[in-house]
Amino acid sequence: LVNQLPEANLILLRHLFGVLHHIEQNSGVNQMNAFNLALCIAPNMLWLPSPTGPEEQSRSTKKVALLVQFLIENSGEIFGGDIASLF
Repeated sequence: LVNQLPEANLILLRHLFGVLHHIEQNSGVNQMNAFNLALCIAPNMLWLPSPTGPEEQSRSTKKVALLVQFLIENSGEIFGGDIASLF
């Protein structure tokens, strides 16, 4: 799916997850592991297109957080192993 994104979107995601991965690599100091980062950033990345009830919103938020956590933890494999070279 990543390879099907427009180039501008792919570049943005590579940079975003490169930063998040770098933060996660320093979680021993900053306490921001992939799970904590995902909880903070996920609600701002994806959301349901129409208002729903609190239960559906909670389920959706958990799913998005798991996806973001996965992308942070596997950013090198997903976006290319040279993410650190972006900075």
